[in-house]
Amino acid sequence: MKKYHSLRLILGDQLNRSHSWYKEKDDGVLYVLAELHQEASYVRHHVQKICAFFAAMESFASSLKAAGHHVKHLTLDDTVDFKTINELIASLCTEHSVKRFDYQHPDEYRLADQLKKLQLGIPVHCFGSEHFLLAQDELTDYIKVGKHNRMESFYRKLRKRFNILMDDDQPLGERWNFDGENRNKLKAADLKEIPQPLLFANPVGTYLDRIQRHHIDTLGRATEDLLWPIDRQQSLQLLDFFCLHCLPNFGRFQDAMTHNGESRWSLYHSRISFALNSKMLHPMQVIEAALARFAEANSGVDLAQVEGFVRQILGWREYVRAVYWVNMPDYAALNSFDAKTNLPEFFWTGKTKMACMKQAIDQSLDYAYAHHIQRLMVTGNFAMLAGIDPDQVDQWYLGVYIDAVEWVEMPNTRGMSQFADGGLIATKPYAASGSYINKMGDYCKGCHYSVKERFTENSCPFNSLYWHFMQRHSERFSRNPRTAMAYRSWEKMDADVQQALLLRADFCLSNLDQL
Repeated sequence: MKKYHSLRLILGDQLNRSHSWYKEKDDGVLYVLAELHQEASYVRHHVQKICAFFAAMESFASSLKAAGHHVKHLTLDDTVDFKTINELIASLCTEHSVKRFDYQHPDEYRLADQLKKLQLGIPVHCFGSEHFLLAQDELTDYIKVGKHNRMESFYRKLRKRFNILMDDDQPLGERWNFDGENRNKLKAADLKEIPQPLLFANPVGTYLDRIQRHHIDTLGRATEDLLWPIDRQQSLQLLDFFCLHCLPNFGRFQDAMTHNGESRWSLYHSRISFALNSKMLHPMQVIEAALARFAEANSGVDLAQVEGFVRQILGWREYVRAVYWVNMPDYAALNSFDAKTNLPEFFWTGKTKMACMKQAIDQSLDYAYAHHIQRLMVTGNFAMLAGIDPDQVDQWYLGVYIDAVEWVEMPNTRGMSQFADGGLIATKPYAASGSYINKMGDYCKGCHYSVKERFTENSCPFNSLYWHFMQRHSERFSRNPRTAMAYRSWEKMDADVQQALLLRADFCLSNLDQL
């Protein structure tokens, strides 16, 4: 067995070809990528998500080998006897008589904590992933532990620091944020203009066979050809496609929803989150590509569109990572509403009479993807209104979406979506009745329930659940400036209407699986 002086671990979400590790070849260094039972089963993942990570890891291993590095790529067949990643590492270090073990700082707290506990009897060194715009050790300079930190303030600091969309020390266009112009609903004429999404056809039959052979419990629809990018080249193609065809209307329709057309599931969204979160793309590379397109004459990209996109990458993505790391591990246990209801079965099957929920869940099961408004204002909104246990909500979101890695999933779910963190991220719960969903989409047309009715048997469950939620938390939110108007509206209702709304909500809460 060949001996190496160093063994370097590459996790499945650390596929950064530009990392300084790879600038020089060293015959004494062995790089290891491993499909692990631990990682495939710590939560019930979408089958396409596991296939995507396995395919991307294999592709990355091949690229390193082609560049002259020594690489060991291990499949589930090779790692079946190891219960944990630590056991595998210890075995490999002994097998190859290595004198030193290196790894890049994991993005998930559980893995960072696990690797920190390695006892190998040789030096262990942790390197930065060289991916994020903010280094791990400077996160507390921007986010205070246990406190609400405004994303907008964070975003402006990073705009200034990295000189993005700036005119000296002022924002380009004299405005920091165009969010108010990013809320258009798709009209009939707009539907015809939505571009067909760029899809790939990566064969994943061998990964599906391994997943089945090793009895990995998955969810979602399996496909023999994976539509997601699995290497840097495909990731760049998807980024270029977005900048050329989707960016001109991205901001305008980023909150819109529709059940019409073949492109309804992708709309103008970039769909590069898997490529970003697996580090096949770098966030600054993505920002610069969007800015370059914005700067081109006749690109059709105006400031509102590019700012809306930059805000997601430079602002929100870096922000939720900082909130996650500064507040972990306590953040994972926060449950400010003491929500305890079980997640309804239809989250796993899509079998519900609520058209908006069915559309969002079916899409998630079919593609391992839903855009941010479907996640926040449809499935997330419903889960919060219904008082679902945030642990179960976390597990569903973490498992079902191809881009879900805990550092980004948990703050978005437990914080932004469920307000379970008590306001560390959001200044108010993102609770809404059916009228919001109807305002931003066309799901309500043809639904079993009527969005116009509030408390009849045919009424949209979101309507009564919204008021029930607001009432059971009235002491907390009635004086919040961002929610006070809802309570003034409640006070103007007749007492019999209030009672009917609460009774309808009680029925819905007692019969969630039948909705």
